[in-house]
Amino acid sequence: MDFYEKRLQLEELNSSIETSAEALKIPKLLDEVQKLKEEQSKEGFWNDQNKAKSVNMRISNLEKRIATVDILRKKAENLRELMDLAEEMEDEETTHEIDKLLKSLESESNILFLETLLTGKYDANNALLSLHAGAGGTEAQDWVEMLYRMYTRYGERAGYTLNILDYQPGDDAGIKSVTFQLSGDNAYGFLKAEKGVHRLVRISPFDANKRRHTSFASLEVMPEILDAGDIIIKPEELRIDTCRSSGAGGQHVNKTESAIRITHLPTGIVTWCQNERSQIQNKETAMMMLVAKLTELKEREFEEEQARIKGDVKRIEWGSQIRSYVFCPYTLVKDHRTGYETSDINGVMDGDIEAFIFDYLAKSNKDI
Repeated sequence: MDFYEKRLQLEELNSSIETSAEALKIPKLLDEVQKLKEEQSKEGFWNDQNKAKSVNMRISNLEKRIATVDILRKKAENLRELMDLAEEMEDEETTHEIDKLLKSLESESNILFLETLLTGKYDANNALLSLHAGAGGTEAQDWVEMLYRMYTRYGERAGYTLNILDYQPGDDAGIKSVTFQLSGDNAYGFLKAEKGVHRLVRISPFDANKRRHTSFASLEVMPEILDAGDIIIKPEELRIDTCRSSGAGGQHVNKTESAIRITHLPTGIVTWCQNERSQIQNKETAMMMLVAKLTELKEREFEEEQARIKGDVKRIEWGSQIRSYVFCPYTLVKDHRTGYETSDINGVMDGDIEAFIFDYLAKSNKDI
């Protein structure tokens, strides 16, 4: 029995794991964990619940990254020992097990590599997503519902928890706009690749003449910010309006002014929430979304300034069309930023968008 090829594959995987470990700067992460744990032990740490939660989440994320590297190193070592044993015993059944373990190790090392690309300040945070229908009435609102289903299915595949923050149903069908939270490790880091305008081309089910229609929907993606840090919001900079919630919701929705709209006067940013039962809850959610939008705006301005200093000729276009989904006359999903495409449109609409996200992250990091 010849394990030469399998040993070469294992060495390549081992090299990939070590390269990822080097990129993650494990000693630096261990040092950060130590400092954060010292902060945890300080008197009054729990007085600021949001800050405490943010610190605890950061520690958990760092420890998970460190542990992942250790686990993969151990798996590679165990696999090498299993190869030695199988070669000595000439055990055919063990060969099948080795192939299975090699495939699993390859998949896990690829995920570790992708995590090294998530170097942004908020990449480990939960993600807040807002989908909005473009012009086109029912057709565009139906497209928003399709995208909402796509992202919730992706969230299920990734093991994220879904929480709907605001939901505006369409007039006849679909969704006018929806804001929701996907919670889990690196949710924002991965989903930030999806922000922008999404374009649909298909034969409209709402057109009696079966004509082809083009619809647009925009997606905002923001990190959930538990500790606002240097984002300072003064009360005099806010206009807070209350109104009755719209849409389905029973007698409570129709009889109380529980919906909240907050306008940040210096930037013109508006957040809205009507999904919670009480006005206080809606105000807290709307404020959380405002902090997230202001943080994202600050990060965007920083990146644009860095690009200007570097003399980058590449334009940073936020909210521009990023992807087309064509159902007719052929099936194709194409990312206009990276060139990545697939004809498996049903798989994509069922949440299989990892390849688009990974390709975007890999190519974006090459541009840095």
